[in-house]
Amino acid sequence: MSRTTGLLLAAGAGRRMGGPKALVRSGGGEPWVVSAARALHDGGCERVLVVAGAESEAVSALVEPLPWTDLVVAAGWAEGMGPSLAAGLGALAKTDTDCAVVGLVDTPDVGAAVVRRVLAEVGTAASALGRAAYGGTPGHPVVLGREHWREVAGAATGDRGARAYLAGHPHRLVECGDLATGADVDAAADLE
Repeated sequence: MSRTTGLLLAAGAGRRMGGPKALVRSGGGEPWVVSAARALHDGGCERVLVVAGAESEAVSALVEPLPWTDLVVAAGWAEGMGPSLAAGLGALAKTDTDCAVVGLVDTPDVGAAVVRRVLAEVGTAASALGRAAYGGTPGHPVVLGREHWREVAGAATGDRGARAYLAGHPHRLVECGDLATGADVDAAADLE
């Protein structure tokens, strides 16, 4: 049986948000980093690796009580999503994980139901490759089997994650628009 780990990208400084999005609380609820980690775990990931950067000590303190989380700090987090993804995949490569489910901290309406559906349709094999879609528009989470990690990490620079890799490789697109919008929330005004 394959082992599946959530890979939560939560390293950004959130300049347009006024602070790291990992620490944002919608409507007085739990911090986004906690709710996003919980969505990955409850959706079928045995463990969740949180990739931190800005305010990494505060992020660590928030996820430490969750017994199924681990944390890695991406050295190049300020350069964009790419170095965070590469750092996370590099850390996972040292484990027995076969499949990573990549989630973003700033997609607060993506819950466990989305993760469950994507995993059910894409699978968790080392060859798995797929992602959620919302109204036909590709989004997160993205399922990356171990066989893809080296190439994805090698191409992940600046604000480029796995998009170019996915564009050049056949993968499963799983419609989830009935479950969430999948929208990235970039600024405080977007919360209203």
